[in-house]
Amino acid sequence: MTIAEYINELLSNEEYAFSWNEILQKSTKSEIALKRELSRLVEKKQVVNLRKGFYLIIPPRYKKLGVIPIELYLEKLFKYLQKDYYLAFYSASKFHGASHQQIQKDYVITSLPSVYDIKKESVNINFFNASNWPKKNITKKKSDAGYFNISSPALTLVDLVHYHGKLGGLNRMLAIIEELSEELAELDINDLLSWYPHKSTIQRTGYLLEEIQVDQVIIDQLYDYLQKSDFFPILLSLKKGQKAGKAKNRWKVDVNLELESDL
Repeated sequence: MTIAEYINELLSNEEYAFSWNEILQKSTKSEIALKRELSRLVEKKQVVNLRKGFYLIIPPRYKKLGVIPIELYLEKLFKYLQKDYYLAFYSASKFHGASHQQIQKDYVITSLPSVYDIKKESVNINFFNASNWPKKNITKKKSDAGYFNISSPALTLVDLVHYHGKLGGLNRMLAIIEELSEELAELDINDLLSWYPHKSTIQRTGYLLEEIQVDQVIIDQLYDYLQKSDFFPILLSLKKGQKAGKAKNRWKVDVNLELESDL
């Protein structure tokens, strides 16, 4: 079997990626012959070498873009890497109906050790690490290629707030937070609060949700959780060298940023 024949077989089964080891197992051709064929396919932009030993197939309908949607290969990539993962931040928000902002890259959270970002051809993936791997709130969504892992609306929301300093700031994501808040459910929030370790992020999230006037039941869940133990003043937006002063709200959030949504 040639690589081109194997690719056609994969596409007929709605698979859009393969590894070098798969090719070696499927073909009786020599490694030299297979490498030559693979190089030709890469030159023709029918295949993208995403990571050493792992390749994406670019079907004709995606040829102009030069890339396929991440949900078509994410599960297979992380089985290859043998790591936990979930689609996160702006990438996850899009699947939850919060697609106000067009993004030019994808975001994935993985378990440790770190994975290097991928930026080649038209592929741009940023990887973040979770030192405390979620015990809940990772769900599965179905794509044409099967299921992939994605953060629930509640986890997507707190991840955005927690990493806001690395994602362009709170004002950049405020419109998405507003849209995402419409997808929040009591059970999702309860699951999150049963394991989530970052109390300061819950404070910021509660303050933001109260400001945009979401369902009071959701706000009460977050505040009741905080009242079960001590919590202390924090800055709304992390600023190097700046410390929280007095907060004029029940969340003990020192508002050092003027919130501006473009919704």
